[in-house]
Amino acid sequence: MQVLTSFVLAAFAGYAGAWYLGLVDGNFALLLFLATVVTGIYWLAERFVFLPKRQQAAALLEAEASRRREELTKLGISQVDGDITEARQRILAQPWWLDWTAGLFPVIIAVFLLRSFLFEPFKIPSGSMIPTLLVGDLILVNKFHYGVRLPVINLKITEGNKPQRGDVMVFRYPPRPSLDYIKRVVGTPGDEVAYLNKRLTVNGQVIETVAVPEFFDEDAMRYFKQYQETLGEHKHGILNDDSRPAFVPGVSDFVFKNNCRYSVEGVVCKVPEGHYFMMGDNRDNSLDSRYWGFVPDQNIVGKAFFVWMNFGSLKRIGAFN
Repeated sequence: MQVLTSFVLAAFAGYAGAWYLGLVDGNFALLLFLATVVTGIYWLAERFVFLPKRQQAAALLEAEASRRREELTKLGISQVDGDITEARQRILAQPWWLDWTAGLFPVIIAVFLLRSFLFEPFKIPSGSMIPTLLVGDLILVNKFHYGVRLPVINLKITEGNKPQRGDVMVFRYPPRPSLDYIKRVVGTPGDEVAYLNKRLTVNGQVIETVAVPEFFDEDAMRYFKQYQETLGEHKHGILNDDSRPAFVPGVSDFVFKNNCRYSVEGVVCKVPEGHYFMMGDNRDNSLDSRYWGFVPDQNIVGKAFFVWMNFGSLKRIGAFN
């Protein structure tokens, strides 16, 4: 078992190392699921096989020590050398290969259940959601708001709430599902979304915006025009960059691309059933549905709702729209 366990642990370490070095596309949900299964098997084996064997061996040691004391007592010897306490503890102690498997199972399964069905942490890696979310924000995502899904295969098992316009949603990036993206829901199934001359219109209704003080981007070291937008029940900030054109450059081929019309003014798209149109709040610096298409329902991960830490600014902690 030591050799087998060494091989299993080496396989996990090798996969994690290859992922860290960028040699493979990592899948943390799959890795956590496999870790839960493997440590669970060891935990069951420890509870029903290995521990009973060690307990039996300890009982035999105690019985042998008791028998020896009785024989010596019959011979008139009352002082018996040798304390079996330390030997018994050595017999009952878990070997290292069980410490690193069965011993970790309670922690791993707790993390697995919490992350898969309740809340999952994410780190914001880019500025596409500025000013709502900044680079380095550590956020929590509600995994059951849109319905509970089985981990790894992402199969929905409960309905939950429908995504609404204005929700900040984490989803699997359609061109590369191993990546998680975060954007704002702008169009729901059946909506016609137009983003022309940097003005958002949904079903023919121009989305209300109000100019607010400019936003200073510390990374870019410049100011951007900022507006407060009301989308659905959400009021949130958006940024516009006057130096960027209104048209959408570098559009890729995607499913239902014929639902969209591109022009020098921007894009107009009809959202197909079971799909969503997503945009970043940093409108001129966001790779979103304008470029790679619609997000299918099966790609939804959850609703982002809370910044739980930003090591560069503790003031960032709190809920957001």
